[in-house]
Amino acid sequence: MPRYGLLQCVGHKFFFSAPMCDAHLVLAQAEGGLSCFLLPRVLPDGSLNAVRIQRLKDKLGDWSNASSEVEFQGATAQLIGEEGRGVATIIEMVALTRLDCIVGSAGQMRQAIVQALHHTRQRKAFGRLLIDQPLMRNVLADLALESEAAIALAMRIASAVDASQRDPHEAALARIGTAIGKYWVCKRTPAHINEAQECLGGIGYVEENILPRLYRQAPLNSIWEGSGNVQCLDVLRALQKEPGVRDALFKEFQAARGLHDAYDQNVAWLQKAFEDPSVLEARSRLVVERTAMALQAALLLTSGNDEIANAFCRARLAQDSGFAYGTLDPQAPIAQLIDRASLMA
Repeated sequence: MPRYGLLQCVGHKFFFSAPMCDAHLVLAQAEGGLSCFLLPRVLPDGSLNAVRIQRLKDKLGDWSNASSEVEFQGATAQLIGEEGRGVATIIEMVALTRLDCIVGSAGQMRQAIVQALHHTRQRKAFGRLLIDQPLMRNVLADLALESEAAIALAMRIASAVDASQRDPHEAALARIGTAIGKYWVCKRTPAHINEAQECLGGIGYVEENILPRLYRQAPLNSIWEGSGNVQCLDVLRALQKEPGVRDALFKEFQAARGLHDAYDQNVAWLQKAFEDPSVLEARSRLVVERTAMALQAALLLTSGNDEIANAFCRARLAQDSGFAYGTLDPQAPIAQLIDRASLMA
């Protein structure tokens, strides 16, 4: 390796996102092991770095953001962080981009419910507006409930990331929360948008409106920066190697203890699940899913709107509803959920 941490990078990279950017962080093998490097597109003398684009990917969606396949033909790169500690170094950037995925997916959910509300307020069937029909109202309320919970979790994680440099608790929560939130919010988004398409009927599948584009885009955030299994394993890795993250997680849970029976039961289940390492990896998707919903429930329970929080706990934690959207208990605050979503529209 030459002086000042510079080296010549040689190799093939199958996915190289946004090749039009001025610089990229990449992982590459150095003498001391896998390391993180900053690879500029343009060198100080004005010449292009030796990054050769082989092709642009023909993707399902995300067409406005190019993804490429490249060859590094002696490309100049600058060592970032300690040699051999590439994953640990790049994870700081990954935490931010995982947050981007969470916020983006929550935003897509919000846009989907806005589109569904807009259409159902105008479309009539069987002599009544769709939004006035009980079954459609259940669907809309359930979509609104999911959107509220996703936004609440996204903003809490964003707050933790923002405060992580000055608050150890927030740093620990950000470390594990980005993986938990990315797994669950991004996983829920495609089905949410598809349900919104159904609210529009056939027009929801036509490119004249935004929903087909949202539907193509929705699966991407669950794949970007580590797909579902990667997120779940990262949660386990954080729990094993950074004991403070578990304390931070259960401190968040403690704030809502005693506010709902189903919530308390779910937190108790999580405590036992975390203490059984023999099967934790095999069931980590279930554990992370229930952890995410517990965080969402805690945020809603402490937000001051008991009706919305209780509806979420009954539907998501007590499983007082079905697997599909639109299966809320008829006693749920249907009108309030729709009105809250409409006020923000």
